[in-house]
Formats: sequence, C-alpha cells, structure tokens
Amino acid sequence: MNPVLLDFPNSFDSERLTIRGLRPGDGALLRAAIIESQAELREWMPWAREVEAEDSLEAKVREAQAKWIRREDLWMVMFLRGTDELVGSSGLHDCNWEVPSFEIGYWCRTKYSGQGYITESTNAIAQFAFDVLKARRVQIRADERNTRSCAVAERCGFQMEGVLRHDALDNDGKVRNTRLYARVA
Repeated sequence: MNPVLLDFPNSFDSERLTIRGLRPGDGALLRAAIIESQAELREWMPWAREVEAEDSLEAKVREAQAKWIRREDLWMVMFLRGTDELVGSSGLHDCNWEVPSFEIGYWCRTKYSGQGYITESTNAIAQFAFDVLKARRVQIRADERNTRSCAVAERCGFQMEGVLRHDALDNDGKVRNTRLYARVA
C-alpha cells in the first residue's frame, strides 16, 4: 500500500502532553525553545550550534508538513497538555513503510528537562508507531557519550542492539560511536 493513502491522526495525547505534527507558526515556538536550550543541545544536535533565523526555521516547519503528508518523515512537537507551551520536539524519522520501521529522535526544552517528559513522549510515540502505524520495529540512535539520551531509550524498554563504532562525526568533527536501541512488535 502507498503510505500516502494511510489515514492517521495528526495529534494524540499522553498523560501530560499533547504530541502533534507541525503547523504553520511553529517555527517561532521552536526557535524560542532552541535559543533557551542551546547550551544543552549544541553538544549533541548539529542543528543547534547556530540558531536559525525565524523565517528559515518556519520554512523547515512547512517543508516538514509536506513530508508528513507524503509520509516521508513525521516530525512532531510536544506541548503541555491543554496549553501552547512547547516542551520539546520528537518524531518518527527514517520511515521505512515496507517493514514498517521508524527511528525516534528527541530533544527537550531546558526548563522541562529532567521531569520525565521525554520518557513519556518516547513511550507514547513508540506506542503510536506500533498501534496506529503497525510498526514492526522502532529504533533510537544516540551518541554513546550522551548518557541522558541512552537512559531514555533504556527506561522506555528499548534494547541496545550494539554500538556502531566510528559511525558519525560529533559537533567538533571528531569521530564518535553510536548506540543503537530498538523495540520490535
């Protein structure tokens, strides 16, 4: 089946969060959260080294909407339930609809860090992938030095399948190792 023909909701709730696909105007919200959180994010997220201009980020938001419609990438944002307060960003990336399988990525706004929101959203997004999208595999990749990201994967029941040695470059251009975690249906 052509994934473009799949109907599924653009948003869903967990206990404390509303998790949804991007909408016009989200660029400004994301930019504010990135500026606030840049000191923590820049070590792990290449895109956080320099904060993009608002119009550039808004263009990415709108491009992401098109990718959502084409089912190429499902970039999501998390809000405190019942509010417009952005907690962080996540999503289902590297969509392989033949399997189907997905990769979850995530980051948390600094003021909400350490409160369990990323664990909660990761569990909810994985459940969405398995229940709604009929995923057979969901994975998380993390720099092995990023202990907080690895801990989220482990708390959410993802099993470490291995370490990909010298898999990527870190933000300083040094080669890094990547832990690969997965849950399967």
